[in-house]
Order: sequence, then C-alpha cells, then structure tokens
Amino acid sequence: MQLSLIKHQGCATPFLRHLLDFRVYQTRQRSQYCNIACTVIRHRWMKRAPVFCTHNTTNKMISTQADKESIDMSKFPVERIRNFSIIAHVDHGKSTLADRLLELTGAITTTDKNKQVLDKLQVERERGITVKAQTASLFYKYQGQTYLLNLIDTPGHVDFSYEVSRSISACQGVLLIVDANQGIQAQTVANFYLAFEAQLTIIPVINKIDLKNADPERVEKQIEKVFDIPTEECIRISAKLGTNVEQVLQEVVKRLPPGVVANIALFGGYLSKGDRIISAYLGKSYEVNELGLLRPDEHPTDRLYAGQVGYVIAGMKEVKEAQIGDTLYHQKHLVEALPGFKPAKAMVFAGMYPTDQSDYSALRSALEKLTLNDSSVTVQRDSSLALGAGWRLGFLGLLHMEVFNQRLEQEYNASVIVTAPTVPYKAILSSAKLIKEHGKEEITIVNPAQFPDRSVVKEYLEPMVMGTIITPDDYIGKIMSICLNRRAVQKNMVYIDDHRVMMKYLFPLNEIVVDFYDLLKSMSSGYASFDYEDAGYQVAHVIKMDILLNGKPVEELTTIVHKDRAYSAGKAMCERLQDAIPRQMFEIAVQAAIGSKVIARETIKAYKKNVLAKCYGGDITRKMKLLKKQAEGKKKMRYIGTVQVPKDAFINVLKRKDK
Repeated sequence: MQLSLIKHQGCATPFLRHLLDFRVYQTRQRSQYCNIACTVIRHRWMKRAPVFCTHNTTNKMISTQADKESIDMSKFPVERIRNFSIIAHVDHGKSTLADRLLELTGAITTTDKNKQVLDKLQVERERGITVKAQTASLFYKYQGQTYLLNLIDTPGHVDFSYEVSRSISACQGVLLIVDANQGIQAQTVANFYLAFEAQLTIIPVINKIDLKNADPERVEKQIEKVFDIPTEECIRISAKLGTNVEQVLQEVVKRLPPGVVANIALFGGYLSKGDRIISAYLGKSYEVNELGLLRPDEHPTDRLYAGQVGYVIAGMKEVKEAQIGDTLYHQKHLVEALPGFKPAKAMVFAGMYPTDQSDYSALRSALEKLTLNDSSVTVQRDSSLALGAGWRLGFLGLLHMEVFNQRLEQEYNASVIVTAPTVPYKAILSSAKLIKEHGKEEITIVNPAQFPDRSVVKEYLEPMVMGTIITPDDYIGKIMSICLNRRAVQKNMVYIDDHRVMMKYLFPLNEIVVDFYDLLKSMSSGYASFDYEDAGYQVAHVIKMDILLNGKPVEELTTIVHKDRAYSAGKAMCERLQDAIPRQMFEIAVQAAIGSKVIARETIKAYKKNVLAKCYGGDITRKMKLLKKQAEGKKKMRYIGTVQVPKDAFINVLKRKDK
C-alpha cells in the first residue's frame, strides 16, 4: 500500500497540527474489468482536496456484468453437468473445501479472507457451523472441455439432517469428507447411509492431512471396514492448504454420472422467463419472473436446460407453497408428479412468547419472515396465563431451536421467552366423546398442558430414536452407564478399528433431547460423537407432572415423565427451581404434583427485615408482637405477590446431573 501526500497551492497539507480534523472514507471504483478499493483521508471542513489517498491492489472481477451476459447455458448438455453435495460430520472441513473449490474454478478471487463463503448467516459464522444448505454453480475445464459443476454445501449436525436429505435428492453423487485425525464419526455414518440409500456415487475424501496427529492410513481402513469402500478410492487432501483439491474436481468429473434430476427437474426442453408453471402439489399456477444459477450469489439467466441446478422466482406468496420435492411443470403439458422425498419432521416443540406483550405484532412479523427462510419450522398459535399470547413451534432438534432463537435476536432484534422443549407424544383414546371430538382414536400431543387424563386413554405412546455412538473404547463403561440411566436398550456394538467402538441404542426421544449430547461429550472428554434417527413410537407408562408455585400451576413448566421416575424427576426439578428463582419479599413454595398429589417440595425463603433492631430490651411480648405482625404481612404478600421466573429457567430446570 502506497501513501501519497497531495499538495495544495504549492505547500504540503499541515495535517499534523489538525490530525483530529481529518476523516477516513472508504470508496470503491469500478470499471468493466477492474475493482479498485480506495481509502480517502479528507479534512472534515473541506469538500475538495487536499486528501490522502491509498489504493489497494487492483483485482480482476470474476462475475462482471459482461461475464453474466456472455454465459450461454445451452452450451452445457446433460453429458457435461455434474450435481454433487459435500457431506460430513461436524467440523470435518466441508465449508473450507467448498471455499477452495470456488477459488479453483474462479467463482471467487483467491484471498486469505475466504472463510465460510457459502455460510451467509451471522449465526453460522459465529458458531462455525453450517445451518442452511447452500448451492453454487462452478465452471471447470477438464481435458479441453468446460463442465458445469453444481455444488451443494450441507450442514453436519444431526438436527439439520433434513437439509442433507434435501440436498442429496438433487444430486448424482457426494463427497464424503472424513477428518484425518478424528476418523469416522456418528454423523459420517448417518450421512453415508442417506447417500447409499439414494444410490448415489460416493467419493471418500480424507481431509486435514496437514495436522500433526493426522493418520490417513487408519482412517482409510475405517472407511473400508465400515462402508466397504476400497482404500485406493480415497482422496487425501488438505482443504486449508489446498493440497490435492484439484484432484477432487477431476474425480467429480470422472466418477459422477451426468446430471439428470436437479432442484428444478427438466426432462427435455427448457424453462424460460415468462413461462407459466403449475405446482403438482397445490395445483396453483405461477408465472416465472426470474430464474438463474447460484455462483454462489444469484446469477440470472434467460433459460435453464435439462440437468441444470438453479433457482426460480415465481411469485409464491407463502413458504407453504414452495414444498420440497414438489414437481413444477409447464401449464400446457400435464405430467405425473415425480416422487418427492421425506418432508421435515419436527422432533422438539417449545412455546415462544414475547417478553412484553406490546411486542407481539413485531415478533409475529419476525417469525413470518424467518420461517420463509426455514420451512422446517412448524408454527401454531398458543396462549398462556402467565406469558400471554404466543406460539408453539416445532424444531428438528435442540440446536435447531437455539439457532432459530439466536437468528430472531440478531436479525430482528426480538427478545423472546422460550419454554422448556418437549417431544410429541401420542394417546389412544378410550372415550367415545373425545374420539368424536377429535375425529380419530389416536391423537398427537405437542403441549404437555393438554396431556389427556389416564381415565380417558387406553395407552400412551412415546417417540423412539435409534442412536449411534462412536467412541474410544476407554469410555465404554461410562457411556453404557448413562445410556442405561436414560432407559436405552442396547442393540449392537462393534469395533471399527483397534481402539474405536460403534454402539447402537434404542432411546426414548424425551431422554436425550435436552442435555444428553453435552453429557456424552463431558463423559468422553469430547471424543465421543452421537447421531440418531427416527424409530417410530412405542407404548410407555408416562404421566403428566405439574409444577406449582405457591399452589398455582405453571403451565410452561409442565412435563411428561416416566411413571417409575416421577418422584426423582419432581424432586430434582424443585431443587433446580429453588436455585433458579430469585428470592422475593415473601416465601415461595415450589411443588411437583401428579394430579392432586404433591410428590416433592422445596421452599424459597423470603427476604426478612430485622424488626427487632430497635428493641434494646424490655418485655418479650413486644418483640413477639412485632414478629407476628411481620409474619401476617408476609402471608398477605404471598397471596397477592407475583413470582417472577427467569427466562432461562424453563430450559435449565430440565437438565440433569447424571453421574
């Protein structure tokens, strides 16, 4: 960077004496081929020079308007199109590899600042995770021909496996990334089987070979033993340093079949701006206002041809109209709907309320906008005596709930109260009146406060999941202990190498949804990984447990517990509430009750003024009179006082302290 002093009227600008009078401005000069960034330092009272001007390096712009207009999509037949996803466990280097691929193909300039380019949300950059699957179209020259490579970067956490399945359905192959140090993890196994069941070509890539403790040979043996993929098919790379990344692109071109089914499926012909299309799911008609590619930003084109992955803007008013897996077809050409894939299924439900009811309208607007970007969240209106009007939201998991809440705060400046997360139970009704009222015998309960009484129910069903745990064998005993403590049933245990074990357990979802993952990491010093998938419902002996504060039930703290653990769970919740709720000017009785029977109680003592401080002796009856008067005042305050429950208490009270 060069600093030049511009002279004014033959003398140097006396900036040293008036340094505080100067202001710094950032400007950018654009031309057809260049992009020049300038830092301008100008006196605050002067609109013209003298100034100091520093010029940054001039970079060639990759996506100029001229480039956009020059791309002819008809030159990319199906034979030269590859659609692929990057899948892996959390923090195995998916986004870093995506950055290197974008640089190699010229989609972005090569710079040290390229980190998580496709992760556009603030919460993704802060947490270092991918939440939303992102698409980018790359142009890659190989053996004299230019190929169109449609890349989809996917999340790695189990809560967002829906995004992975959505991405896989639009691809013909995947890059399965495995950390050369950590080896195969639980989500690696889950993602492999998603791709395997979809009959996709799988290219194993061993990343982070530059690490000091990297052992790619051990990881190759794990891949061969667990996935039955020969070791010679593995590609060793360092996405951070760019080592062997070029080979990944070459293997994508050589190994993956040409693209046929994409996000927008075109079987022959093309889709153009202005065409009228119909949704096979809703039967509604739309006009195509815009369509194009993602490189990784939106890149409009006039047409999309068969096998190409892109986006379409068609004037849909609500997110419900854009169903994942829906078939869109030309208005004049009726077709049969293509088979879609599984819709997102909410696994965790929680109430969400504004901290101040005057913010209800603003929060409703924020929820509507955010769910447009995250269609996997289910929204249902709800109300509470304590918290007022709000919503009952369904999420894919606890992390999904935390990320959604964080996005509300960051992007919309919304302050909310989130109640304790629960899972959906089912009940087989025995009451003819209730069956007639609901229109069916089996109902689903997402709010514990609406849990039906045992007298009108034949049996309750609780959701089950098949959990996969991969851990070093040093921690087997501890992990088995906490699994049994969570009512889990062991289904399988195999060694994937000399020191690592893969265990499968059938868990009740309610036992793992809040704090099991954190506890597992703590027990295994961070080495164990965990993944789960839906395993249907199973008959269970569960009951509703109410929490009472000074005899008044708090609907938001109502939980469903197993009958055999009701007392211990109630006792633990009362103790945690005793710590979570601040002391008041009156005594607070914290009780856990099943029906009309109280099974546990803790007392939060009141703040107490020393009313005897002014008594320096005298008759004891005067002291007793003052104490009695104080006790009567506390008793009266207890009936009219309001207990304030901190917003974080709703989740913290459910966390266990297993040993």
